[in-house]
Amino acid sequence: MEKLVPRLKTKYVEEIAGELKEQFNYKSSMQIPKLLKICINQGIGQATSDKKLIDVAIKEMTTIVGQKCVATKAKKSVSNFKLREGMPIGVRVTLRGERMWEFLDRLLAVALPRVRDFRGVNDKSFDGRGNYSLGIQEQIIFPEINLDKVPRISGMDITFVTSAPTDNEAYALLSKLGMPFKNAYKQK
Repeated sequence: MEKLVPRLKTKYVEEIAGELKEQFNYKSSMQIPKLLKICINQGIGQATSDKKLIDVAIKEMTTIVGQKCVATKAKKSVSNFKLREGMPIGVRVTLRGERMWEFLDRLLAVALPRVRDFRGVNDKSFDGRGNYSLGIQEQIIFPEINLDKVPRISGMDITFVTSAPTDNEAYALLSKLGMPFKNAYKQK
């Protein structure tokens, strides 16, 4: 039985890698930028007063990404926020390999088009080292989430970690993968 390879991974290997090598005049195929991992983080501010919100968030994010998520814990106590060191205050997961490609495909093809008044993602959210961060305001844009069972709407941060040394190269990689940027990135 043949193993199913994600659609975007096939597109990257067959088309995008060659286009990037040509565009940036790489001497070796090892210089071509790759998508290394996708980190998803969800902070839950009300978790200090309601412990069940963490369990709900873990269940929701696990459903969305198809991989078990972990709770993030507070590093220090802050009395103004009624926060104690070690209390769970968020959820995170890191996707690599096949799950990463599958999640990226679902995010670009299904979830982002479901955002209300969607006009593209901001092209200025690069960190200067070739990584891109994207904020989503509602987890209900993912079709895996059942609207009737959502206790509260919450957002999440998604970070795309690439092997690109510059933002221009990371922008080229992500736009060729299908990231719907608002306006063209200014070449530096």
